[in-house]
Amino acid sequence: MSDTPSPPEPSLDEQIAIYQREFQDLDPQVEVVVSALSRLNRRMNVAYGRQTATLGISNAEWEVLKALVLAGRPYRMGPSELAKRLGLTPAAMTHRIDRMVAEGLVTRERDEKNRVRVIVELTDEGRGKWLEAMRMASVFEEDLLQDLSPAERGALGQMLTRLLRRVEEAQPDAGGRLTDLD
Repeated sequence: MSDTPSPPEPSLDEQIAIYQREFQDLDPQVEVVVSALSRLNRRMNVAYGRQTATLGISNAEWEVLKALVLAGRPYRMGPSELAKRLGLTPAAMTHRIDRMVAEGLVTRERDEKNRVRVIVELTDEGRGKWLEAMRMASVFEEDLLQDLSPAERGALGQMLTRLLRRVEEAQPDAGGRLTDLD
């Protein structure tokens, strides 16, 4: 194995120039937008991962906590519903829930009304981790957007929401992942 560091990622401008050289039909304005969004998403995921790691949870566990909070009180869902919402296989979801039960973030119990059904519920500790992650993310996100005026933030939010709607309409089954990350 070589100790030679890998070359740095090309700048956005360099990337677009390479793409244009290799694919002449490229619209550089479109490519700047999608490449910047892709890089931003990747770097934000790394930053969030570092934050959740300081709390002793993974991004994967954060996703489960978030899904349970979004379900509303009493923060309960079935494992198959969680798996579908997160785009995971049932086996991957079971593995993730097993870890989270062991860490005290969620409980897993049989539904009293339907003994065949299992319910995953957020614990106080899990909700506390979610709240702390939200506090940390809020600071990061405010810093990220500090150079944008309120009007620019609003306009950017509207534009990104329009793009998201277009993708959701064109790819309605793409809410999860193509493969499990666990």
